[in-house]
Amino acid sequence: MTLLATRGLSKQFAGLHAVENVDFDLPKGQVRALIGPNGAGKTTFVGMLCGRIEPSAGTVRFDDRDISDLPAHKRINLGMAYTFQITSVFANLTIAENVALAGRRRLHGDVVDTAVAEALALVGLHEPPDRNAGDLSYGHQRLLEIAMGVVQKPRLLILDEPTQGLADSEIEAFKALIRDLSASATILLIEHNMAVVMETADRITVLNFGQVLAEGTPDEVRADKAVQAAYLGTG
Repeated sequence: MTLLATRGLSKQFAGLHAVENVDFDLPKGQVRALIGPNGAGKTTFVGMLCGRIEPSAGTVRFDDRDISDLPAHKRINLGMAYTFQITSVFANLTIAENVALAGRRRLHGDVVDTAVAEALALVGLHEPPDRNAGDLSYGHQRLLEIAMGVVQKPRLLILDEPTQGLADSEIEAFKALIRDLSASATILLIEHNMAVVMETADRITVLNFGQVLAEGTPDEVRADKAVQAAYLGTG
């Protein structure tokens, strides 16, 4: 069963085709990686999925419902959660307050503290929950933002460059986290770390110049000569 699909999705900025005629299908329960060189259109494409960028043409469907005209907050209400490429935590709030705020749509009363603690433990963020988010390292802010997505119990979790700023040991833990999260959510992973992509993704979609260059299993994408030339390198 397909959870997320696009047909002919396109976006132009002053005549520049940032994304052009992309057909994309993401089945329920899959971990899908979206990769490509800088400027390939990944951020624009994800922005259209989340409702933060209006398409020039094409459609976005979520669980067989056309959501092309839905604003971002209504897509969240349907079960989409998105972590930003640049962290968007509230620096003046505590760790716990950030996670509780993200989960306010579904958390009430006595369950809030438990749900917050569970989300933080799941992502491996063991800082004191009453510490201000602004005092965290960049890598730990990334983990906090993932916890803010996890606490929403999303049907689709979109992670945009989640390992950026993480130490090697934290990246290893993140690979295990992806496997844990995939038991309850479909995951779309936008990531430059190819070790993370190749070890966690069921399938990979490669964008280049706003178009789908290739799609397949990690082994198929790794062996694709067009992908090697455009992104992975032929060496």
